[in-house]
Amino acid sequence: MDSQSLYYSLELAAGGRYILNVEQRTALQTSLVILKKNYKFNRVLFWGKIMGLKQYYFIAQGRGEDELKDRTVLYSFNCMEWFLLPPVTDVMIQEASKAAKGQFMGDPSYIYEKLEEEEVVIKVTEENRLAVTVHQIDKEVSLVPRGAFIKAPNSLVQINRGFGGLSESESKKLDNFLHFREPMYQKKSILEMSKLNPAIDFLDELKDDIPKGSWLLQYECAGRVCVVRSLLWLGLTFYHVPMTPQHGYIYMGDGTKNLDLPFML
Repeated sequence: MDSQSLYYSLELAAGGRYILNVEQRTALQTSLVILKKNYKFNRVLFWGKIMGLKQYYFIAQGRGEDELKDRTVLYSFNCMEWFLLPPVTDVMIQEASKAAKGQFMGDPSYIYEKLEEEEVVIKVTEENRLAVTVHQIDKEVSLVPRGAFIKAPNSLVQINRGFGGLSESESKKLDNFLHFREPMYQKKSILEMSKLNPAIDFLDELKDDIPKGSWLLQYECAGRVCVVRSLLWLGLTFYHVPMTPQHGYIYMGDGTKNLDLPFML
């Protein structure tokens, strides 16, 4: 969620639940402004918090000119001092999936080890695991309302300044919420494509996700706020205020995927 509306967004996404104390909110409000200036980001988002046994990781994300591709992820233990996470590679993803299991320790230098065949030892630092986890959550469950972002003729993905929000009826359908990542699903038929606007319909719809039922959509704050929660990555909460451009998501969890979901539906 955008740092410029952090207090407001946290209240709407939390639904009255306690997620950050006053000191943490105050520190974020100051440090994220400094972060944006120092790294020359177009904007900075507070991404969320991943819980560790020793300490919690607070995550921020800097966005560049292209909102979809220009992303830089940082972490902090005190919401004031920030450290860059390394860019994620395919090798990092493979190694983390094999060696890094269980709850986060809260120590970026901690090393996970796994002995493979032929006496090969795979070693993964928790810092790399953290980078991979943030990447996976963004890839699998980050979302935006339809029309909130626009793809320009030069292929840059940017905020749609003309977006006034979904209507109340639109916000009740998963069809109108999109994955904020590079498209992964198969392309639609020519007939379906003819009904779409390529400037805003360039992302995957949540309704196409497998398994079906991995999203929970409901209304909170006396019916004023649409809230969508992921059952695949428990702790991911998205909010949107219909008829306004206000929307955002936050992750507050232990950084583990709910692999039992197919058996729960």
